[in-house]
Amino acid sequence: MTEYVTVSAKIPKELRRKLAELGIKPSEVIRRALEAEVEKRTMALLREKVEKAAGIISRIGVENWVRAVRESRDER
Repeated sequence: MTEYVTVSAKIPKELRRKLAELGIKPSEVIRRALEAEVEKRTMALLREKVEKAAGIISRIGVENWVRAVRESRDER
């Protein structure tokens, strides 16, 4: 079961009125926006890590990778 916590945001009264008129539930909009932002930033961090790893891997060289894989297979 998912546990929930409450977060709050202050918005202008006029915006709140318009949300109510349009039948928009702020909690749903906020939840989706936060989920999208978390996904966006998670992907950005992952992209940074991949780029960093690619830089390290490229410095090692193909020959060294092939040798390491062969040695690992021979150890089995």
